[in-house]
Amino acid sequence: MTGSGSPLRVGLVGYGLAGSVFHAPLIATTDGLVVDTVVTSSEERRAQARAALGDGVRFAAAPDELWERADELDLVVVASPNRTHVPIATAALEAGLAVVVDKPVAGTAAEARALAALADERGLMLSVFQNRRWDNDFLTLRRLVADGELGDVQRFESRFERWRPQPKGGWRESGDPDEIGGLLYDLGSHVVDQALTLFGPAARVYAESDVRRPGAAADDDTFIAITHEGGVRSHLYVSATTAQLGPRFRVLGSKAGYVKYGLDPQEADLRDGRLPAAGEPWGVEPEALWGRVGAGESPVTGGGTPVETLPGDYPAYYAAVAAAVRDKTTPPVTALEAAAALDVLEAARRSARDGVTVEITA
Repeated sequence: MTGSGSPLRVGLVGYGLAGSVFHAPLIATTDGLVVDTVVTSSEERRAQARAALGDGVRFAAAPDELWERADELDLVVVASPNRTHVPIATAALEAGLAVVVDKPVAGTAAEARALAALADERGLMLSVFQNRRWDNDFLTLRRLVADGELGDVQRFESRFERWRPQPKGGWRESGDPDEIGGLLYDLGSHVVDQALTLFGPAARVYAESDVRRPGAAADDDTFIAITHEGGVRSHLYVSATTAQLGPRFRVLGSKAGYVKYGLDPQEADLRDGRLPAAGEPWGVEPEALWGRVGAGESPVTGGGTPVETLPGDYPAYYAAVAAAVRDKTTPPVTALEAAAALDVLEAARRSARDGVTVEITA
């Protein structure tokens, strides 16, 4: 373990979309963390990483090279394709390193729970990168629910929709089950995690899942209905085929409803190369995009009261990870929480395949 006055040294496995857009920038701008080594065999990606992270960053061609010098690292971040998450995370834990895994942590809840057990056995931190718990709209909704502004929430509608009529190809759209591709496990991981975080465990799951686009091999238009143990119903939509986008959130309670359009700006900012900096605004959106709270009125025609959207805060995730590694505290997202979401995703896949409602057993 690095001394208390030195930054924790991070090995980043993968420098594709997840590694270069999300993980590397957030790690590099978090006090107490530094990207020590990037694992990629691509010379083009190495050049990109060197330009973004500085000449001091080291490189490895394969994860095994990290285990050979595990004593030089404190944390491994797994941002490689989904099928590699479990074997790489397992090897990192066995090498004595704390681990962050991009979502989905695994293809099954059983695998996620096995990883959690291994981390506990070794006394190591294991966390899953569910960054959208720190989206601006989710943080705002969480506050509204906690403050009772909506009364007792009865229905939670969440949409993560896109209009991408032409498949882009690659492993994310592969029909090979080993790749763990498709929107159910990609965007579905986000919306299910948010629903469970807000409203607790799932009791029943129903889903519809389709492959709509010519040439597509994995689900690209999926609906998930969750009945939570507390009685709230979550209706979750993930799609790449939505020609007219619906509200990101529509939440209906006994006192009022909350409707919010638009997507948190942090991903777009990171894609454009903008980085969070101390003292500078981050995750802030214009007033025109604020959601509205009201009852019996249409927000489309200006009904309801505008509610300021709280700033998004992806940097909070890695700040909490750094604290968890140093202080041996609970990480910001646990593998067991991710396993509960995978229970729902597995149930949704079965429901869509068999046309049944699936009970979630404890």
